[in-house]
Amino acid sequence: MSEEVYTVEQFAERLKLHPKTVLRFIREGRLRAVKVGRSYRILRSDLEAFGLVPSAVGRRQVRTTSIVDVADIAPEKAQHLARVVTSAHVGRQPGDHPLSIDVAHDPVLRQAKVVLVGTPGDVAAMLRIIDVWLEQAR
Repeated sequence: MSEEVYTVEQFAERLKLHPKTVLRFIREGRLRAVKVGRSYRILRSDLEAFGLVPSAVGRRQVRTTSIVDVADIAPEKAQHLARVVTSAHVGRQPGDHPLSIDVAHDPVLRQAKVVLVGTPGDVAAMLRIIDVWLEQAR
């Protein structure tokens, strides 16, 4: 089963945005996209994760955003944290709701941020995984 894929222009037209606005969202990391040659492709699940299109007509979808700040973390530990949360995300079932995960590390300040966007249940499950990892990493 393949997923719908949009070009920047199709995405912009569908949401009544200018294509440059969509490109800015991609560059800023607000919208996930895959670069193919000199252009980008956006999956329908990423469109849904962006929060602009409901995944099912007539069904109310509740989404939550959570930011986890981790202070005083070495670059190696931050890389391990990123692998843990992305691995947990990859192990999800195909029918699950879209879940967006971004991990950023500032080596100068020795801080990491994990940004989660998804349904309250999915975000709560990821927060539990992060909590367990942080307890074990001490």
